[in-house]
Amino acid sequence: MDATGAVTRAVAEFAAAYPGVGDEVCVGLSGGPDSLALMACAVRAGLRVRALVVDHGLQAGSDAVASEAVDAARRLGAEATVLAVRVGSAGGMEAAARTARYAALDGARAGRPVLLAHTADDQAETVLLGLARGSGTRSIAGMRPWNPPWGRPLLGVRRSQTLAACAELGLRPHHDPHNRDPRFTRVRVRSEVLPLLDDVLHGGVVDALGRTASTLQDDNDALDALADDLYGRAVIGADCVLPEAELPEAEPPELGAVILDAAVLADAPAALRTRVVRRWLLDVGATEPTHRVIVAVDSLVCDPDSRAQVAIGGDPTARLVATRTGSRLHIARHPR
Repeated sequence: MDATGAVTRAVAEFAAAYPGVGDEVCVGLSGGPDSLALMACAVRAGLRVRALVVDHGLQAGSDAVASEAVDAARRLGAEATVLAVRVGSAGGMEAAARTARYAALDGARAGRPVLLAHTADDQAETVLLGLARGSGTRSIAGMRPWNPPWGRPLLGVRRSQTLAACAELGLRPHHDPHNRDPRFTRVRVRSEVLPLLDDVLHGGVVDALGRTASTLQDDNDALDALADDLYGRAVIGADCVLPEAELPEAEPPELGAVILDAAVLADAPAALRTRVVRRWLLDVGATEPTHRVIVAVDSLVCDPDSRAQVAIGGDPTARLVATRTGSRLHIARHPR
């Protein structure tokens, strides 16, 4: 049982490396080979497991697939429950399903961490997609092994090993047809791009992309720590408002808005400055600001004469706009 042993060791080493995980965990179980192997090997590693099976309701018979996954979990000694979700349409089917899935898992975990079955192959696909989309280092750094409450013990395990573990344990995984549907970009990266790169570069691409992600995570951690210090010096305060004479003519920022002192940031390296801008945007209500928005707001920081207004999104009831007055960046809220 070489594959089973490898997957079990990966789970046990993960739990030992991150004390916050504890010995009571949830496992996001789809019934596919990766999550089925993770669930089985988490039990074998001595963890108390509750399998959370999300039924997205996107395919005929999805309830039967969920029921079979629950039965498999219980036979292996885990608790199990089905979480039926309604998938919206925002951002396309993949994004909407992911949003619904994570919300359901978070709502059902009852204080436990949730282990997810992303493998080294998934990490490689994520890094490639981030690189191709020009998403910056945060995206190219891929998925972290431990980002509470989400744990990914199998980022060093290949998909072939989870398939082999299921075979060794006599498990019958469900193979989601969406995972073979070329309409999805990730499927084509998996089935066409990575095999081609492996062929051209004579193998080792998945492991190399995983090392790239790990290295960038370390770099990001170091830069984020420096940016946190800079942010603390650049924020004027959540209870600060502009003097009346400096209020913009359009609509003043609301009382209590976080104001950013551009003068503190002006001479900082771009790698730190843009991190501060991103954190500020999140603090004032933007939802995961895009590269375009971050760059546009950073231009306000660097240009003391700028009169630009940058829409930052994040509020369905109002248009949030970043502007500069003197050396201060603030948010104006325009009702829709």
